[in-house]
Amino acid sequence: MDALMNIVQGILNVGASVMLPIIIFIVGIIFRVPVKKALISGITVGIGMIGINLVINLLTTSVGPAAQAMVKRFGLNLTIIDAGWPAVAAGTWAQPIAAVMIPIILIVNLIMLAMNWTKTLNIDIWNYWHMSAAAAAGYIVTKSFIFGIVCGVVYTVIVQVIADKTAPKVQEYYGLEGISLTTGSAQGYALLALPIGWVVDKIPGINKLDVKPETIQKRFGVFGEPMIMGIIIGAFLGLLGGYDFPNILKIGMTMGGVMFLMPRMVKILMEGLIPIQESAQKVLQKRYGDREIYLGMDAALATGSPAALATGLLMVPITLFLAVVLPGNRVLPFGDLATIPFFAALVVPSRKGNILHSVISLTIVIALALLMATDFAPVLTQMAHGIVKFPKGAAEISNLDTGGNFLNWIFLKLSQLMASVF
Repeated sequence: MDALMNIVQGILNVGASVMLPIIIFIVGIIFRVPVKKALISGITVGIGMIGINLVINLLTTSVGPAAQAMVKRFGLNLTIIDAGWPAVAAGTWAQPIAAVMIPIILIVNLIMLAMNWTKTLNIDIWNYWHMSAAAAAGYIVTKSFIFGIVCGVVYTVIVQVIADKTAPKVQEYYGLEGISLTTGSAQGYALLALPIGWVVDKIPGINKLDVKPETIQKRFGVFGEPMIMGIIIGAFLGLLGGYDFPNILKIGMTMGGVMFLMPRMVKILMEGLIPIQESAQKVLQKRYGDREIYLGMDAALATGSPAALATGLLMVPITLFLAVVLPGNRVLPFGDLATIPFFAALVVPSRKGNILHSVISLTIVIALALLMATDFAPVLTQMAHGIVKFPKGAAEISNLDTGGNFLNWIFLKLSQLMASVF
């Protein structure tokens, strides 16, 4: 088990920018892409991922301090700290069950592909940890290794199904041909937000409000440009954080840069993926007729959309406000505030880019997510205890990515039910 864990950690430590080119190259060769073309595709995807990670780091290092400043400025005092997804991911990979889950998840995916039960080949192995987190929670609560694996397998099947069902709108809205999004957190938030968004779209008056980047640009001219929207939203976050004028300008420009650069980074990555996807389609059509295959990727690709980024950034102060006023909440949002744009990845296409409808839908879901994260805190605290350094003053931790994820919370409740029965 220790040897397997070392192999898993070695793969994860190399990072997406190195492993993705290797995976893309192997997939390309399997689908009969010429060696030179497969190699160039893999390297291009790796370079695109480096660019995306650079911009995400820019986003995180700007929004994180602004959120911390808001917490201090408004005197928020809640007893459970949102330690962020990296802390929970580290706690997950430290569990003995996590090491066996990577090969199990991959095998389940390949079986589903072979049986034509899914169209998605999930190559986003870094986000396998969401499935592994469900397995780890099941194992911790029930003390049953087998039950934990069952949780991880069922979670994997659900991820595949949701990825397939949401792929057409993802491809149409984001322009990501042949791609589906397999990130567990994006899917968990979408499970609640999609039906809520459908209801929002039926509310008289609200359903007539069309707040898309395109309509904003049409009505407000230069102020509707994505980079200007980023500057305005960034300045708003700085203002709420109590920044002085120069720093308000600085965070504004940074968010404008994120809005401008992210679509270009995603475009680079897609240049590498398109030849692989096209070749895969040709091979499958020869063998299976009109059968499609999607490459399962990180929800980070959705942040190339101004609507998704704008929705996520606007949700930061809304989430902090909800944390204060929501009865029963004990979670202080912090670590995962900068990852909220990922939670919007599958919501925005369903609302056809309508930022207002997306924000309303996610506001309701975040309120529920805070309560779920509060409920999840004891298990996540146990999972991460002794593995990660807790934030100062935190006796318990949780997070929005996993603790507030409806999918993971369902498996927590099933595990608790199983433990009480047996």
